[in-house]
Amino acid sequence: MRRTAVITAVTALWTSLLAGLGAADTRPADAPEGRAGRATGVLAQVHTAGRVKDAGNTVQYSWPGVYFEGTVRGTGVGIVLNDSAADYDVRIDGATVATLVTPGRTTHWINGLRDRAHTVRLVKRNDTPWDTSTFGGFVAAPGGAVLSKPPARHRQIEFIGDSLTVGYGNLSTSRSCTGDQLRRATNADVSYGALTARKLNADYQINGYSGLGMVRNYNGGSPDITYRTFYDRALLNVSGDVWQNPGTWHPQLVVVNLGTNDFSTAINPGEPWTPDSLAAAYRTAYGDFLQKLRTRYGATTTIVAVGAGQFAGHVQQVVKARNDAGDSRVRSWFLDDSGLDFLGCDWHYSAHDDRLIADRLTSFVAGLPMAW
Repeated sequence: MRRTAVITAVTALWTSLLAGLGAADTRPADAPEGRAGRATGVLAQVHTAGRVKDAGNTVQYSWPGVYFEGTVRGTGVGIVLNDSAADYDVRIDGATVATLVTPGRTTHWINGLRDRAHTVRLVKRNDTPWDTSTFGGFVAAPGGAVLSKPPARHRQIEFIGDSLTVGYGNLSTSRSCTGDQLRRATNADVSYGALTARKLNADYQINGYSGLGMVRNYNGGSPDITYRTFYDRALLNVSGDVWQNPGTWHPQLVVVNLGTNDFSTAINPGEPWTPDSLAAAYRTAYGDFLQKLRTRYGATTTIVAVGAGQFAGHVQQVVKARNDAGDSRVRSWFLDDSGLDFLGCDWHYSAHDDRLIADRLTSFVAGLPMAW
C-alpha cells in the first residue's frame, strides 16, 4: 500500500487527542516557571537536550523522546518519576535493562550492578500531550554516589513533525491496534529522528505531535488549533506555556516534516477550505514557520523541509522562495517511501521503516555543507 493508504487510517486515540486540545491550564498554581542560567537540582546531575521545565528538585516535560543521561557509581540506581501516562526505557551501560509502563509516582530501582561507575539513560517512549511528566533525578544505592553528568554532544538536531516523527506504533506487530496497544508499541527512541541523531552523534529534540498539521489537522479536526499552536511550549497541556531555552540549545540542523495531516483526507463539508485555498494557506504558514525558525536559531542553522506524497510539491515551492530570497541554508528533502512496509499501527512507519528513513536522511545530511 502506498502513502494514500497510510494517511487515511487513524485510531480512536487520535480523536481523543484532538478532542482534548485547548483544554484549560492543568498545572498547579504554584508550579514554577522554567529558569535560564546555571543548572541546579536535577539538571545539575543529568544531561538532557529536551524541552524541560526546571522545578529544582524535579523537571517537568511533555514532548516524546525526552531523555536524561547520568553517571552513577555503585551497585544500584534509582530512577525517581511521577508519570501515570507515559512509558520509559532504562539503559545502563548501553543496554536496555527495563521498560517502565506508566510508572506513576515511584523510585524504580535497578540493583545487582557491579560496584563501579555506570552510564544511565532514561527516555520517554511515547507522546502524552494531555499530561505533564515529572522526573526527580537518579539516586545511588547505599555506598554509591551520583557522579558528574555526561557532557553535552557538540551536534544538535531538532525534529519537528506529527505522528510519523513521534514513532507512532512503530513496534507493533499488527497494523490494527487498540489504544492501549498503540501506547505500548510507540517508541520515539527508535524513530527515524532518534536513529538519525545517534548516527550523527548528536543531541536531539523530537518535537512531534500526532494528528496535527501546519494549518489543518487530521480530517479537519479541532480547527481552532494546529501544530503551530503548541510548538513554543514545554508543557503541552498548559495553555500559553512557553519553553525557556536555557541557553544551551542551538541546533545546527532542524528537520521539519509537517503536511501529512493537512492533506491526508478530503475536505469535509463545512470546512473553510477549497483544495486551492488549503494549499495556499499551507505554503504561507510554512514560509512563516521557516522564518520563525531562522529568527530563533540564526543564519548558520540548516533547515531541512521534508516533502512526501501530495504535499512534496508545496514544500519545494516554499523552499525555493526562501532560496530565491537569499536563504541558502533551507533545503528540501523528498522522503522516498520505496521499500517501506508501513507495518506500524494504522499503516504508520514500522521500526524497519524508521531505520531505512534514518539511513536515507543521514546520507542526505552528510552531503550538506553543515556548520558542525
